[in-house]
Amino acid sequence: MSIDRRTFVKGATAGAVGTGLNLSTQTAAGYRRILGANEKIVVGFVGTGGMGRSNLKDFLKMPEVDVAAVCDVFQGNLDQALKMTDGKATGLKDFRQIIDRKDVDVVVVSTPDHWHALPMIYACDAGKDVYVEKPASLTIHEGRRMVEAARRNKRVVQVGTQQRSGKHFQHAAELVRTGKIGKVSYVRAWNFANQLQEGIGNPPDTEPIAGLDWDMWLGPAPKVPYNKNRSLYTFRWFWDYAGGKLTDWGVHLLDVVQWAMGVEYPQAVTASGGKFHLKDNRETPDTLLVTYEYPGFLCTYENRECNGTPLNGKEYGIMFHGTDGTLFIDRDGFEIIPDQRRDKDKKMVNLMEPMKEANSNEQHLTHVRNFFDCVKSREMPASDIEIAHRSTSTCHLGNIALRTNSKVMWDGKKEEIIGNAAASRLLSKEYRKPWKI
Repeated sequence: MSIDRRTFVKGATAGAVGTGLNLSTQTAAGYRRILGANEKIVVGFVGTGGMGRSNLKDFLKMPEVDVAAVCDVFQGNLDQALKMTDGKATGLKDFRQIIDRKDVDVVVVSTPDHWHALPMIYACDAGKDVYVEKPASLTIHEGRRMVEAARRNKRVVQVGTQQRSGKHFQHAAELVRTGKIGKVSYVRAWNFANQLQEGIGNPPDTEPIAGLDWDMWLGPAPKVPYNKNRSLYTFRWFWDYAGGKLTDWGVHLLDVVQWAMGVEYPQAVTASGGKFHLKDNRETPDTLLVTYEYPGFLCTYENRECNGTPLNGKEYGIMFHGTDGTLFIDRDGFEIIPDQRRDKDKKMVNLMEPMKEANSNEQHLTHVRNFFDCVKSREMPASDIEIAHRSTSTCHLGNIALRTNSKVMWDGKKEEIIGNAAASRLLSKEYRKPWKI
């Protein structure tokens, strides 16, 4: 039996941001009385590639979930997802068939980035709650339309920046925000790798692989011949579908930076980079350095797909540099390294106590659990669409600065670039007909 979301009382305002804000006046206890002890929340999956199946795995662990349908434009992905449901779900090729189902309460969107916005918006307009993968959107304007769709329909929308549900991430963010390591004036985030020069290679354009609906895979993106590097996993290295490493992995890191520092957006962004090593057909840079200027502090994000010697032994992570100590964090845990200063006897002394904390929970599984708890309580989830839109926008601004070779001045309240027409044009992207928001 499905849940009729349309019965919920109106609550959240269009500008509501953050967690703990009710999306309706319906209490969690009241919701459970409506739901009944043994009733299921019916879920449909749009996109069943690697991340889609990872999501499906943890959604199937939720006792209240009934996966009714799975959808993918590639038969190979669809077959694997159907197998995970023991053949109980219906296999579909067009996501609109899931949106149209009256019995589906929740839609999970795990498509390539250029396909995040439309299914999420359509699902919200159809009265369904949504779990959508990161990065939230392909463009900043698109992301704002996603927020508006969630708010006007009073929908719970969780984005897959699951570190928000990690206990040690929550503790570390609180420590930074409350001044445990002193005043932070510089934050450094990075992703380092060391690929061979051939990278993903230079395959020729061919006919689409068997079982793939290439035209539907492209959807709102420009019509181009099939190239195997433009589809499935490696799509993320092409501007028509994604934003390279910055939106793929950097969004996780910059989301934590803005969370811990208590900010929503930078004021100015500069970027340098290019393809300096890799000889493949990707469009996004193999080397990138972005500098974000926030009130009172700077943040740099570095990505290297080559010459990727780990920083302090870590291939990725974040360092918050405070006046009393530095906090390093990744998915394994965090560590505070005290700063030192000479005392009156000229002895070096720690300005604070060192601290370590290991990861203590399954972040993704906890994130999915948080989503369903909020579906029931109608509260904002840990990675509400507004929060994720802001973090995703920060990544997009870095790419815009790089692609226009300019300093981008950002009015975060109006979501406008100041005095830079070329950069402003990259805030949105024209959809291929007949697709539109």
